[in-house]
Amino acid sequence: PAVLHALKHVVGEAGPWRGGRLLLNLNQKDGFDCPGCAWPDPSHRSMHEYCENGAKAVAEEGTKERVTPEFFREWSVARLAEQSDLWLGKAGRLTHPMVLREGATHYEPLSWDDAFALVAEELNALGSPDEAAFYTSGRTSNEAAFLYQLFVREFGTNNLPDCSNMCHESSGTGLSETIGIGKGSVTLEDFDHAQAIFVIGQNPGTNHPRMLTALQAAARRGCEIVSINPLPEAGLNRFKHPQEVLHLMGPGTALNKLFLQVRINGDVALLQGLGKALLEREAKAPGTVVDQAFIEGRTAGFDAYRAHLDAVSWDDVVTESGVSREQVEEAADILARSERTIFCWAMGLTQHRNAVGNVQEIVNLTLLRGSIGKAGAGVCPVRGHSNVQGDRTMGIWEHPKPEFVDALEREFGFSPPRHTGLDTVATIKAMHDGRVKVFFAMGGNFLSATPDTEFTAEGLRRTRLTVHVSTKLNRAHLVHGKRALILPCLGRTEHDVQATGRQFVTVEDSMGMVHASRGAVTPASEHLLSEPAIVARLAHAVLGARSKVPWLSLVADYDRVREHISRCIPGFEDFNRRVHAPGGFALPNGPRQGVFPTPDGKAHFTVHAMPRLRLEPGQLLMMTLRSHDQYNTTVYGLDDRYRGIHQGRRVVFLHPEDVKARGLTAGQKVDLTSHFQGETRVAREFVVVPYNIPRTCAATYFPEANVLVPVDSHAEKSRTPTSKSVVITVAASPA
Repeated sequence: PAVLHALKHVVGEAGPWRGGRLLLNLNQKDGFDCPGCAWPDPSHRSMHEYCENGAKAVAEEGTKERVTPEFFREWSVARLAEQSDLWLGKAGRLTHPMVLREGATHYEPLSWDDAFALVAEELNALGSPDEAAFYTSGRTSNEAAFLYQLFVREFGTNNLPDCSNMCHESSGTGLSETIGIGKGSVTLEDFDHAQAIFVIGQNPGTNHPRMLTALQAAARRGCEIVSINPLPEAGLNRFKHPQEVLHLMGPGTALNKLFLQVRINGDVALLQGLGKALLEREAKAPGTVVDQAFIEGRTAGFDAYRAHLDAVSWDDVVTESGVSREQVEEAADILARSERTIFCWAMGLTQHRNAVGNVQEIVNLTLLRGSIGKAGAGVCPVRGHSNVQGDRTMGIWEHPKPEFVDALEREFGFSPPRHTGLDTVATIKAMHDGRVKVFFAMGGNFLSATPDTEFTAEGLRRTRLTVHVSTKLNRAHLVHGKRALILPCLGRTEHDVQATGRQFVTVEDSMGMVHASRGAVTPASEHLLSEPAIVARLAHAVLGARSKVPWLSLVADYDRVREHISRCIPGFEDFNRRVHAPGGFALPNGPRQGVFPTPDGKAHFTVHAMPRLRLEPGQLLMMTLRSHDQYNTTVYGLDDRYRGIHQGRRVVFLHPEDVKARGLTAGQKVDLTSHFQGETRVAREFVVVPYNIPRTCAATYFPEANVLVPVDSHAEKSRTPTSKSVVITVAASPA
């Protein structure tokens, strides 16, 4: 089915010739990087190095359909707003810069020069640079991201919210505090040596399908895989590799050795239970379970961690996690006998109030076993967007490190701002309060990706100007400031030709590998500009003679951008030569070698109180998730075949007993109401789906349920919205 669905999308949208060319160049060493997830590419690649969702992403970008000025003359903003997200995405590729003038009902075309002049007019009229915010999607290349943050900082602000604020910010915060770097410590090759792999709060079958190939190879050689998640996911149960034709008729490879069905946000309790079980085994047989030499030589804080777990009761572990002690002990047995363990996780851990604690409890287990800094072991946050990690490396961050700011000042001869800027949540509130008057988005679908949809929409409407650099039409274009611009850009699949000839860009995957990406097909429109070109021309228009940066010269040849990167960002020395190596190069990663760049040079155990959420009668704890027919906010179709959902997205998954206890029936329409600090938010007409999910838990798809996520409910320290911890009640929809 995955093969058939992929071909249906690619041939149906891009056509057989263009679609076939795109697929054959996808994730190849001389081709382009998948615009979907950030899972790394293997050293030895097949001709078909992509998954179903990667093929769908390429089909979306390579579509034959076009959104032209004639389209916008026919469709008013009001009529477009009545259409579904699926309809908007299927309308096609944007072809011309478009403007929505104050009081107008329709977008109309304008020239690129006029578009940049309009943005320059608004930005230069602000009372302070901090009255503008510049959002970034994780699909932006390294070169575009570096130029973008450079322009924003020369303009005078650090207001650089990005998609990482909403997904893996908790991972970066938790890892930086404990191991000294906000990235994972493993490479793809480590999966060939691991004896155990724990996959926590993650659904690789839908979100990172190529990961299943690595898990399949690991399982076949005897590696024990433990998955921990509130919902059982088909891809972690059994996997049939689409390229193994002789195995397609069989049962597939069993992946899970053990599945622990944890309650939503019961992860701290479960992970502390695992730590407690390991310490109890160590007490019975000293020197056999805990890596004492590693702990004494390379870590700090172990005594406090051990004392905390001694005081944790097994009753609390079982009650708060929803997992039996027997299953926790079984998982601890796997962990105890594995000398090389990889811990993987995704947003199931990072979008709770205690999300940083979730990540740091994983680090505690890693340090307890000494499972970091050696082959086949370490921590592996699996990022979503294809360059979200690279964007942060390039300086897309509201709180830049002083040494990075110093490097920019030396390299470009201006004084960048050093105060902390606005993250995503702060930007939403600042627009709502009137403190941010211009909102500029480099990619993405800000409205649909963010929490508290109605609140965010009202904030966007209060701005003077909203600008979106985009390839496709989306909901964010229809909720706008007094004036609005849509700036159409090249996709990653397309040829990028500048003054000196064909260009390539680079990206960084989830495991710190940097490699080139070269478009393979003719652009969808002759009027498209690349993201680096848009940034350079915008900076030239806004900053004018007050900038010392040769913006237009830089974008004429991306090698010139990479030369500046090589002098500003550690690990990118000799960038232009090294990126031409097949497969790219690895960035420095101290923890990968067992070296921890923390202030004291040691990795740190941490202590966290066990979360104890107490629901009122009738309340449920809801998490948002993706269907199999979407990638982030992009909806490819209305089916989630791995969960048995067809032709619909407004569904709520509930335990059958919770359905019965509320007097509801399967297929009934219900309204969902979220509850936070005396406030309520309502999402109407969701269909009840009885499902294998823990009691008092619920699951819904985003972005449809984002309206229920309060803007003020976010993770401690990282400020990531708590999209996986929303307290709701369910009631039958009015007839």
